[in-house]
Amino acid sequence: MSHISKALRDAFPDDADALRRLKAADTHFQALAARFDTLDTQAEQIESGAEAGSDARLEDIKKHRLALLDEIAVLVDAAKAG
Repeated sequence: MSHISKALRDAFPDDADALRRLKAADTHFQALAARFDTLDTQAEQIESGAEAGSDARLEDIKKHRLALLDEIAVLVDAAKAG
């Protein structure tokens, strides 16, 4: 089984099966999930002080992460419907 990040599992707590199916079979989803995980890690590192970053950079990362979540949600909804 493919790894699904905790952040994605938390964002879609009732959709574990759809996330697993998408992660296993959909290369677009895989790319989105990987990018989301990268941005999530960057945000966590800045927020914890482990990595330097301005408030503007952190805000930009969070906006991109949210946009990815929106795109991922569309794929999850389609996977649940079909």
